Amino acid sequence: MVLSKRAEKLEPSATLAASAKAKALADQGVDVLSLTVGEPDFITPKNIRQAAIAAIESGKASFYTATAGIPELKQAILAYMKEFYGADYDSNQVIVTDGAKFALYTLFQALLDEEDEVLIPVPYWVSYAEQVRLAEGTPVFVEAKQAADFKVSVAQLEAARTEHTKAIILNSPANPTGAIYSKEELTAIGNWAVENNIWIIADDIYGRLVYNGNTFTSIASLSEEIRKQTIVINGVSKTYSMTGWRIGFAVGDAKIIKAMVDIASQATSNPPAASQYAAVEALTGNQESIEVMRQAFEERLNKLYPLIAAIPGFKVT
Repeated sequence: MVLSKRAEKLEPSATLAASAKAKALADQGVDVLSLTVGEPDFITPKNIRQAAIAAIESGKASFYTATAGIPELKQAILAYMKEFYGADYDSNQVIVTDGAKFALYTLFQALLDEEDEVLIPVPYWVSYAEQVRLAEGTPVFVEAKQAADFKVSVAQLEAARTEHTKAIILNSPANPTGAIYSKEELTAIGNWAVENNIWIIADDIYGRLVYNGNTFTSIASLSEEIRKQTIVINGVSKTYSMTGWRIGFAVGDAKIIKAMVDIASQATSNPPAASQYAAVEALTGNQESIEVMRQAFEERLNKLYPLIAAIPGFKVT
């Protein structure tokens, strides 16, 4: 059997492989603390689960939806962007996808051609580079030093830029480091990207999970020029403990979003209908349980951080 070149070159997800190993060990009775996939250990809040059940019982979840998502969810996303980003978008600037991961995949497919380069700060979430390669682009890695709190500077990005640089991925708060870029740092990077006509891919999936007085700033909220140059990737998986529901979204340039919709129409048709109705409730319903989960994560952080920092040989940021 002969595989395609892209399949032969593809590196499997190290995160999912480690997660599978942890689960296998746990099934054997081994006491495993798995710090692999980014997955809250709370079940999805009750009001969200009930919204899905209601959609199923009423029959609304029985049929195909529009590829870009049901109107109710797109409107909820637009309201979410207004509340947390202070930005107004139109309905044709939104696509709902099968998880934020697929939003990234379709974006790279829509944006990249052979020889196009994407700047990726290191350490990075493992799928970025492979998805760029699957779109025939070239990942260019920019090392974020621990001394700089795992954040890259404009000087580093400029040194890595070539005539083929098409985009930069910004993940803040970052997976796996947790690094949060300040408003000033993001403004500098955003202005640099605008000046050099480089697309900003803002992976904001952890934006609501910040702790100990830290704040999240989206680069898309800083100026009209930067916003127009930015595609925001987000979803409900982390904030609302909905990893299994597979609902993400992308917001940005209408032409790029349309191309993503066209690609998704040939790949998945639409995200699961029941999950979409659950996501409407997540974004528009009672938010009290969200803060309960966030506070639990903060408490764990503050308990574990000094213990890990005390381990000989460990340097913790």
